[in-house]
Amino acid sequence: MQSSLKLISRIITIVLVFFSVNLHAQVLSSKQIDSVAEKTLKAFDVPGIAVAVVKDGKVIHAKGYGVRSLKTNQKVDENTLFGIASNTKAFTAAALGMLVDQKKITWDTKVTDIIPEFKLYDAYVTSEFTVSDLLSHRSGLGLGAGDLMIWPDSSTVSKKQIIHNLRYLKPVSSFRTKWDYDNLLYIVAGEVIERVAGVKFEDFIESKIIQPLVMTRTALSFNRLRDKTNIIDAHAPINGKITAIPKDFTENSNAAGGMNSSVADLSKWAITQLNGGKYGEKLDKILFSNAAQRQMWTLHSIIPAGKGSYNRHFFGYGLGWFLSDEKGYMVAEHTGGLAGMVSEVTLIPDLKLGIIVLTNQQAGGAFTAITQTIKDGYFGLTGKDRVKDALDNEKAEKDYGKKVTDKIWADITAAQKNVTVKPDVKNYLGNYSDEWFGGVTISELNGKMHFEAKNSPKLKGDMIYYKGNTFIVKWYDRSMDADAFVNFSLDTEGKPTSIKMEAISPLTDFSFDFQDLDLKKVQ
Repeated sequence: MQSSLKLISRIITIVLVFFSVNLHAQVLSSKQIDSVAEKTLKAFDVPGIAVAVVKDGKVIHAKGYGVRSLKTNQKVDENTLFGIASNTKAFTAAALGMLVDQKKITWDTKVTDIIPEFKLYDAYVTSEFTVSDLLSHRSGLGLGAGDLMIWPDSSTVSKKQIIHNLRYLKPVSSFRTKWDYDNLLYIVAGEVIERVAGVKFEDFIESKIIQPLVMTRTALSFNRLRDKTNIIDAHAPINGKITAIPKDFTENSNAAGGMNSSVADLSKWAITQLNGGKYGEKLDKILFSNAAQRQMWTLHSIIPAGKGSYNRHFFGYGLGWFLSDEKGYMVAEHTGGLAGMVSEVTLIPDLKLGIIVLTNQQAGGAFTAITQTIKDGYFGLTGKDRVKDALDNEKAEKDYGKKVTDKIWADITAAQKNVTVKPDVKNYLGNYSDEWFGGVTISELNGKMHFEAKNSPKLKGDMIYYKGNTFIVKWYDRSMDADAFVNFSLDTEGKPTSIKMEAISPLTDFSFDFQDLDLKKVQ
């Protein structure tokens, strides 16, 4: 009996050891990550990618792949700087957490107590709006509402004007009932930090977070970078060919998405997050408290969750982070997207695991493929080709978008052939204005109807007649993929009184919030 028990015990031990070794063997080695990254570069036509993995407080992989720019063909490495876009939001949230730790504010402090001129469309919402509301995308405003003040560019709208113009944006849902991603309220959050701390937002982040963590190459905007010798160019498809395009985010938006960093520097940030705000060789220094992190990693807004590959049961937004469960583990993550560059930071606290992927092309499937492949190893999942899955998903989206836009352009061609009397374009010319966006001029230029926005120089292009009182504006900048319907409302005498707009393609970035415009004819 005793010998039988010993034999059974040995068998169980062998099985457990085998299972442990087998599970561990599924974790990707650096060479395997190299292979996935190189495969991803080719599959998604991305010029350059940087990847870092942190585990148990150490950087176990940090490397660059491909080139920084198709113009120079210089190699990406772990110190190459990328615009990390909305991954900046976690820094803004952490900065507010630090001010909460210092008892200078609370998460429930009313925004109007700090910024008296802060005003939203609804008076009740204005009076009840708190610091945590600024960070949790539950204001009642629509997806990307007002982003055209900062996107794709803005040369004249100031931060003061952005905050003032929030009062003109009409809500699409009740306060704190629905999640809709918002950038402008993070700009307000940056202003809260400035007024409470008494220093510029950028100086606060750089002196209180970046410098203590020795993120030596990181800055809160492209213009604040001290060394620009190792930085990417943004890239986007133009007429089917990947091309370097200009960087286009404004200084006003630094609190929402202005940071430039590298995987080497962001690894230090990820390790600090995974250590609950502690840093230093002996973890004897504290950036923010456990209480602050619990608030940042607590659901404030609920987003419908699909189970997907990782058996997800919940999904939502905390303060500066998306939160979910995957294979029984809590995951904090965020993505970032600017024209020509997208990125993702993923943290799995129970595994002390962090994954960072930065790219210089706007194909989101690239960071998804790499991140999921690495996660699979730690979750013990096999038999998944994440590159193929992400590529198939992206192709399906693009095919759908192309089908929609091809039909529109076919309709335009047919309408132009069949129309017997085209409207006199001179009837539509003139100046139009929206309360928050500013002025738009419809004019004749080189024999064509021309659209030009005063505050957003990139939003200019030729207009083509479609049908009825609807035209299409085709932007000169073909990297934007944001051509739009321009529909004129007429008075009883047939004269234009206002304009409504809507993006043609379902794949147009949500920050082109044309649907929120109400352009009135200026008499």
